[in-house]
Amino acid sequence: MYEKMHQSRLFESRIKEAYFEGKSPLFNMAKGPIPGEMHLSNGQEPCAVGVCEHLTDGDFVTATHRPHHVAIAKGVNLRAMAAEIFGRSSGLSGGRGGHMHLFDPAVNFSCSGIIGQGLGPAVGAALSFALQGLPHIAVAFLGEGAANQGAFHEALNLAAIWKAPVVFVIEDNGYGISVAKRHCTAVARNSDRAIAYAMPGIHVDANDPDLIHEAAGTAIARARSGGGPSLIEIVTTRLEGHFIGDQEGYRPDGEVAALAAIDPIPAYRARLEAEGVDPALLDEAEHIAAAAVADAFAFARGSEMPSAAQALEAVFVERTAA
Repeated sequence: MYEKMHQSRLFESRIKEAYFEGKSPLFNMAKGPIPGEMHLSNGQEPCAVGVCEHLTDGDFVTATHRPHHVAIAKGVNLRAMAAEIFGRSSGLSGGRGGHMHLFDPAVNFSCSGIIGQGLGPAVGAALSFALQGLPHIAVAFLGEGAANQGAFHEALNLAAIWKAPVVFVIEDNGYGISVAKRHCTAVARNSDRAIAYAMPGIHVDANDPDLIHEAAGTAIARARSGGGPSLIEIVTTRLEGHFIGDQEGYRPDGEVAALAAIDPIPAYRARLEAEGVDPALLDEAEHIAAAAVADAFAFARGSEMPSAAQALEAVFVERTAA
């Protein structure tokens, strides 16, 4: 888990550097090798690794518009993911989707820029696995703001009725874009909403990969054994703004510095060392992660841009004459 957390952080650090290319001195979101909005997940890595450590390639995962940490934890092809973000033809979707629309059928991963969009597909995938008698489960990651969407309640209701093997994972980073949770959500804990749908609601009040791993293990084992869905809410931290370039004027003074002081990655390393893990093993994990990220970025930057003739490929069904 430490290696994946480190890999995700390095990947996003490289993305942030590349994102600002061509965007200074005047910030223009449309410029540079990565145009458009970019949402980083720095600080939320424990949520992804703690859950995905239990999953196989056959299990189905949907993530949000802030997806990199989950994609990396699920084992999405790092080269093709980087290329997709750079809009290159070697990307996961030939460069058509960008960072908010990553799809890797090899490991059953997808995400969407639409809030709460992944809930329904996750329930559908879980129902399909159950009907086919397959051992797989589905996991839907969502932000705490998405728990106020109608789609959230519809998905949990159907999942409970069908006893679908699905786990809903809320990453509570405290903000829906710029709106604090306390200003838009009637309950302090979204996990309390689980009782309305007759499923367990688990609240993890720490951005700790080991505690998340333990909670997720219970929920995932329940889903695999036919026990039905569960809802997990994890209190996590968003070390960056909603998007790169966000001025974060909605944050109280000192909040960003306070969150940086409890960065989960150095905290996890310190605890592992205190528990007797050889620092050389952690150094090796960091080197492996760094090499994979460097390789992915070299591949992405060296890949071709799609040609104009490819713009409509894989967009429409091509019919052939009978």
